[in-house]
Amino acid sequence: MAILICGGAGYIGSHTIRLLVDAGEDVIVADNLSTGHKTAINPAVKFYNCDIRDKVALQKIFAENKIEAVFHFAAFIEAGESVVLPLKYFSNNVVGMEILLEAMVDAGVDKIIFSSSAAVYGEPEKIPVGELDATVPVNPYGDSKLIMEMMMRRVSAAHGVRFVSLRYFNACGAIEDATIGEDHHPESHLIPLILQVPLGKREHITIFGDDYPTPDGTCIRDYIHVMDLAAAHQNALNYLRDGGESDFFNLGSGQGFSVKEIISTAEKVTAQKIKTVLGARRAGDPARLIASSDKARKILNWQPRFDDIEKIISTAWNWHRTHPNGFND
Repeated sequence: MAILICGGAGYIGSHTIRLLVDAGEDVIVADNLSTGHKTAINPAVKFYNCDIRDKVALQKIFAENKIEAVFHFAAFIEAGESVVLPLKYFSNNVVGMEILLEAMVDAGVDKIIFSSSAAVYGEPEKIPVGELDATVPVNPYGDSKLIMEMMMRRVSAAHGVRFVSLRYFNACGAIEDATIGEDHHPESHLIPLILQVPLGKREHITIFGDDYPTPDGTCIRDYIHVMDLAAAHQNALNYLRDGGESDFFNLGSGQGFSVKEIISTAEKVTAQKIKTVLGARRAGDPARLIASSDKARKILNWQPRFDDIEKIISTAWNWHRTHPNGFND
């Protein structure tokens, strides 16, 4: 039977496909290519160019293939944009989940692994963040992810569709052979933005506030390598195959690095000085955001391989320096 990857042309989806194909899984991809890249998809997989809000297209996929489980990566992810365009996020993310779940129920597909986010926690009251901590999103993006989780929980109870929701912290890095990597337009993630400076694509990186209650005054975040995220999805699939119950899991390294520490490490990796400019704080940026991933390690038997931030940034640099224009190279 096959695994359907919704949003498989995106950053995390394409890396997960590589891992699944290498493990001998039969993979099928559905993606409307609104933000993803077809060239990121392993050519060994069957590809459907469709939007998951198109129920007829989804029904066709389920009718033509024996689908065992669904991996759901097909969502918009820009928190700042979501504040300005909330309906775009509720339409794509929430309505997309509704129609996908409807199609799964109709087709009798009973397993889904969902790409959720630390954004469901909003500004956490304590660090590290655990799965039982309050979920109070501070933007429509986080709202949409939390609503999608609620939908899965209710559909699980009503129709027996078991789910694993993986709440990512800061995804980063690239596959070690540098054949695929991170390529967003526009880019909003810190590490690729920093690396655009030594690539000559921007003059400086802006540090948004240096007066936070942290050792160097800049925000601290938990960075997790994209291939470790991919491995967690593979483990989650096996967990559900073994009869595991629906559940939520944080995915992070459990370590925190400040913006200045990430910039300093990038300078070491690239052997170049990276110019910085101080900007004002951004609304809603918590000082620290670090995950407790003990639950995923224990229940999903997940053990991140990339536990060194210099190694993580090195994999990102290998991708960006060999593909300075992303998938357009």
